[in-house]
Amino acid sequence: MESSRRNLKNTILCGIVLLVLCLLSLRLGSAKMTWQEFFRALSDTNKQTPFGVILYSVRLPRIAGAIISGAGLGMSGAILQTIVGNKMASPNLVGVNSGAGFAVIVSLSLFPSLFAFTPFFAMVGAFVATLFIIGLSKKIGMTRNTVILVGLALSSILSAGISLVTLLDSDILVSYNAFSIGSLSSVSFDDLYIPFFMVVLSLITGLIMADKLDILTLGDSTAHSLGINVNRTRMICMLVASACASAAVSFAGLLGFVGLMAPHIARFFFDERAKHMIPSSAVIGAVLVVISDLMGRTLFSPSELPAGIFLALSGAPFFLLLLIAGRRNHNA
Repeated sequence: MESSRRNLKNTILCGIVLLVLCLLSLRLGSAKMTWQEFFRALSDTNKQTPFGVILYSVRLPRIAGAIISGAGLGMSGAILQTIVGNKMASPNLVGVNSGAGFAVIVSLSLFPSLFAFTPFFAMVGAFVATLFIIGLSKKIGMTRNTVILVGLALSSILSAGISLVTLLDSDILVSYNAFSIGSLSSVSFDDLYIPFFMVVLSLITGLIMADKLDILTLGDSTAHSLGINVNRTRMICMLVASACASAAVSFAGLLGFVGLMAPHIARFFFDERAKHMIPSSAVIGAVLVVISDLMGRTLFSPSELPAGIFLALSGAPFFLLLLIAGRRNHNA
């Protein structure tokens, strides 16, 4: 009962924080407006005034994109950390981001006229990378360590491929750099319909699989004895994690560390059952991306920094602190 009350209280708190950040993101930016002008612009849904255009054509799509991308990456990280039994796992680690990046840079090199289809290529690349990891892991023996090792090997190969393509065709570096950093500057509502559907479907599937995910944490042999098809469960969850991560990457680029940080922050406020970790990681991931995008738009206004830079600046120290804490716990 105490745990349920704590989860409910923290869920409400996270929701309030996200709403406040969204309100600030709508209000603040390079175009200055008073609170009176802001509330007047909110009622201008037909976008008849300059501030109405800014709110509904620029800032609102960015906020929606930040929420969707953050939620997708947060969920992906929570699911991956559960199925591989490693709290350092994230979409970057298992090859999802590398697959998306490689597909994007190849498409920019071979089909520069299809630049508008970059989100599609990113999504396809992430899925193909995931299918390769699942297929090879299944052939070797789909254990927790196998998934991580195959993902790391694939990430190394694809990173080398990205470096090779950029050396052969240096003209695509500018376009690829914007994608690799991660930014929400050019997001429109048209970019978000499919990713939104994929993230919602992934959330529903993740919640349906929550009980099986909890059993997986007990170990493969225990899960087998309880009637769980471990390989099939792990494969489905890998696909779900890939779907929500690739949905985020498709329009926001390679936003780093969200999939790592969101589940760890969620563990401070919620218990570690999957039915709580998946949605809470989604909300906290959304908070991380919204606040990073807000900082990028306001700290150096009228100039702008991509959200991915702020996530990297906070995520890298966070990662090092996790390593240090893990080392101390191991020695203790």
